[in-house]
Amino acid sequence: MADNSRARCKTGIAGLDNILNGGIPRGNTILITGSCGTGKTTMSLEFLVHGALMGERSMYISVTEAPEKLVENMITYEFFDKKLIDDKKLIFVDLQEIYVKLGLEKLEFTLEDVNILVEQIVKMVKELGVRRLVIDSITSICYRLTSKEEIREFILHLGKELSDMGCTTILISELLPSAQGYSQYGVEEAIADGIILMGNLERRGDLLRTIQVIKMRGTTHSRAKYVLDLTSIGVLIAPLLKGGSVEAR
Repeated sequence: MADNSRARCKTGIAGLDNILNGGIPRGNTILITGSCGTGKTTMSLEFLVHGALMGERSMYISVTEAPEKLVENMITYEFFDKKLIDDKKLIFVDLQEIYVKLGLEKLEFTLEDVNILVEQIVKMVKELGVRRLVIDSITSICYRLTSKEEIREFILHLGKELSDMGCTTILISELLPSAQGYSQYGVEEAIADGIILMGNLERRGDLLRTIQVIKMRGTTHSRAKYVLDLTSIGVLIAPLLKGGSVEAR
């Protein structure tokens, strides 16, 4: 039975917090999954920015894209304040630099390599007092793991360590539009405490972004599909009515 009295990590995105009855249960590891262009990175960054504005140190670990480029893209959003970065309330980390530091510049990781990587991420979170973490993307890390067992061990180990420290974590998962299930390997979705599915829906010649909470341990929540809009003031979420229209506001 869901415990709606659990402490919440408010995303700061009003529509999503309403869907989740107050926010993500603190310490949960959430899989935000979907195909390219569905808004996964933007929503995750807004989650971190709101956390930083509320006094929670937040960290974004980029696996494939240079942090400088991400920051440049964020400047267009009204909710973003570069001072958060200057004050080290919002921290960007390039995972490629971590790989070099740890000697993990290889195409395939062993289980020992996986544990070394987890220990390094946990160390950064602990030393910096990070309360919100985004890894973009978990799929890019899993490419280097040789088996589903290693993927399971990586996500379980990382998730438990971060949860024990009270850190709420978002793992971004990349999907092909034709994919079955909610993750690339089928392991990630079973282990994560929550799954938020983001997609595209064609209606009357328009391509609408959609969002749906598939599961979220620790809270009751709506499982309906909603329309998501990326605006200059941030992510807006509105109910999707029958026939694919959006409820007027």
